[in-house]
Amino acid sequence: MNKVTVVIPNYNGEKFLKGCLDTLAPSYQGASAGYDIIVVDDASTDSSREIVKGYPDVRLIALEQNSGFSAAVNAGIKASQSPYVLLLNNDTKAKPGFVQSLYNAIKDDRKCFSVSASMRMWDDERLIDSAGDIYCALGWSRSLGKGRSAARYGTKRRIFSSCAGAAIYRREVFEKIGYFDPLHFMYLEDLDICWRAMLAGYHSAYDPGAVVVHYGSASTGSRYNSRKVLYSAANNIYVIYKNMSLLQILINLPFLAAGFIVKALFFFRKGLGREYLKGLGEGFAKSFGKGSHKRFKGFTKIIPRLAVIELILLKNIFSVLKET
Repeated sequence: MNKVTVVIPNYNGEKFLKGCLDTLAPSYQGASAGYDIIVVDDASTDSSREIVKGYPDVRLIALEQNSGFSAAVNAGIKASQSPYVLLLNNDTKAKPGFVQSLYNAIKDDRKCFSVSASMRMWDDERLIDSAGDIYCALGWSRSLGKGRSAARYGTKRRIFSSCAGAAIYRREVFEKIGYFDPLHFMYLEDLDICWRAMLAGYHSAYDPGAVVVHYGSASTGSRYNSRKVLYSAANNIYVIYKNMSLLQILINLPFLAAGFIVKALFFFRKGLGREYLKGLGEGFAKSFGKGSHKRFKGFTKIIPRLAVIELILLKNIFSVLKET
């Protein structure tokens, strides 16, 4: 059995998919760990499935209806049998040694749930697109290093969460904390899963040696658009509801209120204020509506761990502002 399964969620990605798969060829990667590749097609209407069929060593899982990122990667994870699962966006090109480097970074640390790769800008590979994600008590999340020189992010480090666009995960932990939440559909699902792992006593890390070039916003079309703003706002409320204890919410309430007000003003200036407010409303509906995933159970049993996480959230305010 191979050690790693690369899972690529795909929706109408014919423009990028071939380039992504070509860079995962063993002859290009030179990986000794051994890995399988699964493409989960999320009901594409383009020629994506025909492209995948041209790669006999790649397994295709064809979903009948578009269900979003979380449902797609869950299908791939559950279909895998390896101890590690590497999630990779379809609009990426992996550099040689990418798979092996992520495998080496996670295999010996039993408490490491995920390791995020060094994602680089498509137009300038010297610049970081994401070195993992950071989240703070303002309710703000940021991609570490976005737009900055990769040389500044050349050392391994602990991070709040991995960017699921290019990250490896310890498969057995999913059995303990659950899989990606389908109610997220897209955005912040990777933050949620890593936060749940922290509550269970695991951590995430960043590996600068695993390099992948990322086009970015290939599915949604731009950095800011109505769909992205709506989903991000809704999921931000939802992720707080799921992973913060009531005491944490009360402690962070002044910071959260300030953070949401600033965000609302920002998006109104962008002409997307209504979408942002609508998203917040949908976030509360997700949190308290029928079918929502339950909050983390056992907050009272992990109070020391919650205290550490709270300190991280407060400390990260300065880090997020620095990254803004």
